[in-house]
Amino acid sequence: MKVVALVSGGKDSCYAMMKAIHYGHQIVALANLLPLDDSVDELDSYMYQTVGHQIVVSYAECMGLPLFRRRIQGSTRHQELGYKTTQGDEVEDMYILLREVKRQIPSVTAVSSGAIASDYQRLRVESICSRLGLVSLAYLWKQDQSLLLQEMIANGILAVTVKVAAMGLDPAKHLGKELAFLNSYLHKLKELYGINVCGEGGEYETLTLDCPLFTNARIVLDDYQVVMHSSDSIAPVGILHPLAFHLESKTDVPSLKSQDTIHDICMPKLGSVFEVHSSLEICEATCKPVDYSADPIDGVKHKFNISKTNNKSTFSICCWLQDSGNGLQEDLTIVLGKIESQLAGFGFGWENVLYIHLYIDDMNKFSEANETYVKFITQEKCSFGVPSRSTVEMPLAEMGLSKAYIEVLVANNKDKRVLHVQSISSWAPSCIGPYSQATLHDCILHMAGQLGLDPPTMNLCSGGPGVELEQALKNSEAVAKCFNCSISTSAISFVTYCSKHVSSSERLDIQTKQETNLRKMKISELQEGKTRKTLEPMFLYILVPDLPKRACVEVKPVLYVEDGTDVKIETITEKSCAKTSSCWGFKQESWHDSCIQKCVISGKICSVILSISSELAAKICSDSLPADYVNNGQHPLPKASMEKLLKFCVYLLDTVITDNDFAWDDIMCLRFYIPVSLQMSVELLQPMFNNALSELSEMSQKRVNNGKEPIFNIVPVIGAGRSASSMDDLVTCELLARKL
Repeated sequence: MKVVALVSGGKDSCYAMMKAIHYGHQIVALANLLPLDDSVDELDSYMYQTVGHQIVVSYAECMGLPLFRRRIQGSTRHQELGYKTTQGDEVEDMYILLREVKRQIPSVTAVSSGAIASDYQRLRVESICSRLGLVSLAYLWKQDQSLLLQEMIANGILAVTVKVAAMGLDPAKHLGKELAFLNSYLHKLKELYGINVCGEGGEYETLTLDCPLFTNARIVLDDYQVVMHSSDSIAPVGILHPLAFHLESKTDVPSLKSQDTIHDICMPKLGSVFEVHSSLEICEATCKPVDYSADPIDGVKHKFNISKTNNKSTFSICCWLQDSGNGLQEDLTIVLGKIESQLAGFGFGWENVLYIHLYIDDMNKFSEANETYVKFITQEKCSFGVPSRSTVEMPLAEMGLSKAYIEVLVANNKDKRVLHVQSISSWAPSCIGPYSQATLHDCILHMAGQLGLDPPTMNLCSGGPGVELEQALKNSEAVAKCFNCSISTSAISFVTYCSKHVSSSERLDIQTKQETNLRKMKISELQEGKTRKTLEPMFLYILVPDLPKRACVEVKPVLYVEDGTDVKIETITEKSCAKTSSCWGFKQESWHDSCIQKCVISGKICSVILSISSELAAKICSDSLPADYVNNGQHPLPKASMEKLLKFCVYLLDTVITDNDFAWDDIMCLRFYIPVSLQMSVELLQPMFNNALSELSEMSQKRVNNGKEPIFNIVPVIGAGRSASSMDDLVTCELLARKL
C-alpha cells in the first residue's frame, strides 16, 4: 500500500515507517501537526508530541518526500477513551491534514503511526482513517518496549531526548542525550521505579536526527537551550528548545528505501513542504458520518424461523428465512432487518449485541455478505463497541435453510468491554470493520473466530493446517492478554472449525498441535507465577465447507475472566448424577459420562458439550439401529431412532443442568449441530426437539420451553465431534448457561 506517515519527530513514528517498509509498503508522504505559535514548544495535548517541531520541517529534504503540515487549531474537547467527531477538537486537525494529503495524492491508502501502548491515540487515528477510507498501520502496537528500544538503536535510529518528565531523569543531565547512551540507564529506572523504557507514560520524548530513511541528509543540532517547566525535586520537567541546526549531506550511505522510484500522476514535488490551512468549519460540513441505515425490506411478508433462549440477562436470538428464493445479499438483508426489529421489540439495539455467528451458504460471496452486514452494524449504532463475530460457510441448503443464517447473543445491559483494534500491527490480526476481536461481559470473554493470519501482513501463514492452527492460537493468546488472562488457563471451550479440504491426517495434526501448544502455554503461565485458577477446557471440532480467506482452520475460544470472587471450578466429571429422575426410561449409567464434556463455575457458569457418536447411538437405540451402524450418508437414520437420540440428549442436558443447580431459564445459548449426511431437514428435526423439550417439561414440572419460539438453534454441518480425527457424531450439542 502507498502510505502517508504521521511524523512527530520522535523515534516511534520514524521506526514505524521503517517497519511499514519492511512489510512491503511504500511511504509516499509525511504529515505533521505543530503548534499555532512557532514560539511554543509544547501543547497541552494527550494526542500530539510537538517538542522539536522547528526541526521536523527538515524531514522533507532528508527523506526526499513531500511533507504536509498543519497548525493545531483545536483543543482536547472529547476526553473519553473512544472518539466521536467533535467540532473544535484537536483530532479534527488531523482529519483536515490527512484529507488534504489524500486529495493531492489519491493513491494513498494507508496511514502509519508510532502508537505503542496508547489506546487513546490509536482509537483516534483509527477513527480518522475510517472516515477517510484509509487503513491504519501501527506496527509498534503492543510490542515489548525493552525489545523495541533495542531494535530502534540496532537499526540506526539516532534520536536525542527533547523532554524529560520522570523520577530519575534530570533535565540538566539527560536532555539532548542519544538513546544509545541512555539505554542501560532507562532500564535501570524501569527496575527502580517501573518507568516505560520507550517513554509511553510520558517519561521522555525524543527527536530523530538520523535514520536509514534519511537518504539525502542527516540533521545536526548546533545549539539549544533547556527550558524548565517544573523544578519538582522528585521528577523535574524540562524540554530542549532548538536554537540552531543544519543539514549534513549524505553521499554513498546505505539507506532503507520504499522503492527506487515513486510514480504517481498526482505526486507533489518531492521534498516540498505544504501548509494545510482548511478550516474546521469546512471539515464539519463535509465529514458527517455516513448514514448506513439499511434499505427498507422488500415489502413482502416473509416467513421466518426464529428461536430465543429464556435467560433474561443474556440470551440468543437466531433467525433464518423459511421462504428463501433470493440471493445471499437479499436473504441477509431480510434476516438482519428481522433481528433488528426483534431487538427493538425488547427495547434494545445493536449496541446490546455481544456476539454474532454469521453462517452463509457460499464463502465466495463473503465480500457481499460484509457489504450488507455493515449497513446494519455500525460504529455509530454501537457506541459501547461493535460485537465480536465469527463467519463460517455451512451447508445450509442441504437442510432447507436460507442462504444466510444468523445467531446473535444479546445482553439486557451495556456493561461490556470491547477490544476493537482496526490498525494493522505485529500484535494480532486487525478487525477493519464493525466487528471486534473480543467482547467481555459478566466474566465471559467471547472471542471472534481466529484464523492463522500473520498479523503484520494479514496473510494466511504458509505451511499447512497445523501451522495455521498454531498461529490462530498465538493470535487468540494476544487478545486474551489484553484482558489479563490466557487461553491456556482461562478457556471454557474451544470450537475449532476445520475446512473439508483438510485431509484426515492433517486434522489429526491440528488436534495434536492444539493440545501441545496449549500445554506449553500453560506451563509458561505457571512458571511466570500466575496465580489465576486453571480451567480444563472443552473441545469441539466442526467440519465445514469453507472458511474466510480459504483458511484451513478457525479457532473460537470462550474464556472465563475472573472478577476477584472465590469460586469453585469443576470440569469433566466421572461422578454419577443423582438429582435427576429417569425420563423416557433413561436412567443414569456409567457410560453416559463418555458423552459429556462440561465446565462448571459454581453459581455462575455451566457449559456443556454433548457428543453422540454412531457407536453410542447404536447403544441408545438398540431396538431400532444395528450395532454396526455407521453414519456414512448412504443409510438415512430412521426417524424413530432420531427421536430417541434427541430425547436422550435432552435427558443428559437436564441431568447436568440440574445436578449443578442451574435451570433451563439460565441458558444463554443452545446449539445442536446435525450432519447433513443424516438427510434430515430442519423442518423435520425442529418438531422432534420441541416435542422432547415439552415432554420433559411435563414430566419434570420444570419450565423448559418459553411457549413461543424454540429455545435452541439447529446448525447444519458436514461433521462434528470432540476429536478432530473423528468428526462423525450423529448429534452434537453446545450449551452455555449463566446464573442471573
